[in-house]
Amino acid sequence: MNIVDILIKKRDGKALTTEEIGWTIENYISNRIPDYQMSALLMAIYFNGMNREELTALTNAMVHSGKIIDHSGHSGIKVDKHSTGGVGDKVSLILAPLIASAGVPVPMMAGRGLGHTGGTLDKLEAIPGFRTNLSEKEFRRQIDRIGCAIMGQTETVCPADRKLYALRDVTGTVQSLPLICSSIISKKKAEGADALILDVKFGNGAIFDSKRKMFQLAKALIRLGNGLNIKTVALLTSMEQPLGNTVGNWLETREAIEGLKNQGPSDLMEVVFALGSRMLMLGGKALSFAEGQKILRNKLKSGDAYDRFLEMVKMQGGDVAVVEHPESMPLSKYQFDLISSNSGYIKNINAREIGFIAISLGAGRFIKEDRLDYTAGLILRKKIGDHIEKEERLATIYTNKKEAIAITTARLLEAYTISTKSVSPPKLIERFIDENRKETNLFSQ
Repeated sequence: MNIVDILIKKRDGKALTTEEIGWTIENYISNRIPDYQMSALLMAIYFNGMNREELTALTNAMVHSGKIIDHSGHSGIKVDKHSTGGVGDKVSLILAPLIASAGVPVPMMAGRGLGHTGGTLDKLEAIPGFRTNLSEKEFRRQIDRIGCAIMGQTETVCPADRKLYALRDVTGTVQSLPLICSSIISKKKAEGADALILDVKFGNGAIFDSKRKMFQLAKALIRLGNGLNIKTVALLTSMEQPLGNTVGNWLETREAIEGLKNQGPSDLMEVVFALGSRMLMLGGKALSFAEGQKILRNKLKSGDAYDRFLEMVKMQGGDVAVVEHPESMPLSKYQFDLISSNSGYIKNINAREIGFIAISLGAGRFIKEDRLDYTAGLILRKKIGDHIEKEERLATIYTNKKEAIAITTARLLEAYTISTKSVSPPKLIERFIDENRKETNLFSQ
């Protein structure tokens, strides 16, 4: 076999064999295939897609590019959650310790920023000292001790996804159904999850803005996950505007801490409760959605979830004092308020554009080697449906790049649409899809 023949075959729309896919992944992680050739293959997959056999072969090759973490010594159903990506989505930071505090172990292998969407690992690493490059032994020990851990792909656990994920981010190949599916499910299989709930997002801030495309993605993920013996279900949620009030790594982490103190924004917590209740049902700790929600609210009110987050931060090397006193964390050198020139109601916020603006401020990457400014980002002072007066603040920009302020201010103004008529906020929770790909109401038993 040789990579050029494989590239040409996929470029011409032909299906690759299991052997060809396995050979390619093995040689890529061994550095015998360079990034520029793998980039060409990713683009060919982006344009031509993959059939079910190819997708299964790719996912298995990625899983077996490293070790599968064995949690057999830990009792209980291990449940994880994964989002397909959005803007302002800091849900995982709240859910992992919250669900663990309710008695369901959460082994979470998360990702970094991808395209205009933020990454859980980047947000956690905004806490000084926080380590996401855990060894298999450290990950397993932490699950045993406190019930939750959040790590990234390593050189020994899902290394193929680690390399491909970074490459997709900077080669315009993020929005590919087979690449999304193989990335998500390979991580979940490698981390040792028994069950998984997917937060599949639709709207202008999602990977795909088409609701039809997101239904297609949700069902493909469910089929693939269950095919690898992970009980997989999905919730479709709206990303028509950023989730919560913050976009940017430290700003989002700080907001997640507020959520763990039961003081989070209502839209963020609605998604947390929707996903979390289902996680408790998957883990056998709740018999109904209502029971799950009650348990979660009690864990937030009692402080158990926040305490579990502090334990996780401590075990992963993070500065607990910064979590306990978020105000002590220095913010960006430059802070600029965006002022509305009109009165009215917020009709629309272009979440995708907000995501790219955050990257321009320093919160994301344009090339693999870019270093993040963890303090860069935005606070949205108004959301869809809110009334705003002329000269009132729409948002606040945070950056250490003075030259970015003028450009991003103009872009940010264009990202908002203001109407003279009242507007209702978008519906957040669209549909629940079970392991048999049957669509039901979220509250169904």
